[in-house]
Amino acid sequence: MTNEETIRSFLERDHARLDRLLSRAAADPGNIDVEAFGEFRRGLLKHIGIEEKILLPAIQRLRGGQPLAVAARLRLDHGAIAAMLVPAPRGAILRALKTVLAIHNRVEEGADGVYAECDRVAACESAALMERIRNAPEVPAAAHLDSPKVEAAARRALARAGYDPTLLDS
Repeated sequence: MTNEETIRSFLERDHARLDRLLSRAAADPGNIDVEAFGEFRRGLLKHIGIEEKILLPAIQRLRGGQPLAVAARLRLDHGAIAAMLVPAPRGAILRALKTVLAIHNRVEEGADGVYAECDRVAACESAALMERIRNAPEVPAAAHLDSPKVEAAARRALARAGYDPTLLDS
């Protein structure tokens, strides 16, 4: 993939965009920018959808049915991240998202990351795969839901993914 956009360049650029939105949402801890957070939330759900519904299944198919070794970890992280997007944003959630995404993104980015490995595996189908990624649909985001059950589910998802559930303590 010489002059073409790669999986790595596309998705790393999207990470940077999402990081900027999250930073904007959290710029004033006492007054969350709900517009920036909404854009971040919709974008992150689409990004996770690209990985879960397009990228990881395509790479598994190209590897003869063998998933990437790190695929299960990515899916646990995605579950924890998505669970934190259900309640209305608050300082603890934004801080927890930053913490989890910083660790998660390091696994995906860089010359030895998941995206570079996907570029290597998908070399023969890179143009078709990139077309699917570029045309991925928006993911509908339901209204925020705040309840003790939602909070408990987010804490369980964090713990399952290996993160400290007290990240969500206010």
